[in-house]
Amino acid sequence: MIEFLQITNDPALARRCAALPGMRMFVDLERHGKAERQAGRSTFISTHTLDDVGRMRCALDQAPFHAQDAGSKAHKARLMVRVNPLHSGSAREVDAVLAQGADWLMLPMFHTPTELRTFSALVAGRAPIVALLETAGALRSLEAWVATPGLCEVFVGLNDLHLELGCRFMFEPLALGLLEPVAAQARERGLRFGFGGLARLDEGLLPGRDVLAEHLRLGSQAVILSRTFHRSDAPTTLEEAIAELRQAEAALAGRTAQQVQADRARIAERIAAIAAAQPAAQEMLRK
Repeated sequence: MIEFLQITNDPALARRCAALPGMRMFVDLERHGKAERQAGRSTFISTHTLDDVGRMRCALDQAPFHAQDAGSKAHKARLMVRVNPLHSGSAREVDAVLAQGADWLMLPMFHTPTELRTFSALVAGRAPIVALLETAGALRSLEAWVATPGLCEVFVGLNDLHLELGCRFMFEPLALGLLEPVAAQARERGLRFGFGGLARLDEGLLPGRDVLAEHLRLGSQAVILSRTFHRSDAPTTLEEAIAELRQAEAALAGRTAQQVQADRARIAERIAAIAAAQPAAQEMLRK
């Protein structure tokens, strides 16, 4: 079962999500440099605060236990916190987030193995860490940092990564085969692997169904749910939309190897067509 990551600071929504199996709550504290990196694009900049970590912790502590699958031990939904990129106040930020009850800590926008190792030393084994791979430097140096102590998951952030690589569409790195070695390295090290965002099943420039198919192909275990799951005119509830995703996940898992490869080729072709219709990064920045 792929874990669906819900970014929220709403305790009521957190409790609804935690009532479903295979969910992870995600508090996003990242601010440093994000507005500048994503200028000119309709991306969301989180307004979450440190206090939200404690509020989410309380909400999840009130939620029921769930098993990820039939053979796994039941546990409460995890609370993951994305902190700021490594900076002079990182030690204080890490201590504060852990004191508020975070289960996992995610480091964004690192470029070198040294940055991730420094972050690992700050956490000092108090919680598992997630490496958010979203820079060209992190992609190039993957083999040098994938064995970092405390690392439990490698998550590829396609939004910032595709911008840094000069791509026109978020999923281009997927179609270009850049995620295959990341998935392979994570698998070899016994780490979890995930990437990108997921829209509702039949929505999005690249429909959620196709994105889910690629997650199954690559052995992904985590994906962030997009904001489309909570828009006011959504045709179904969050719970119904998640149920549809789980049904599709089960069906896609039953594909033959030939069907998987046929889907891969079709989806790559679709991504290329979408990318060709998008303005170049330089044009976006001028808008």
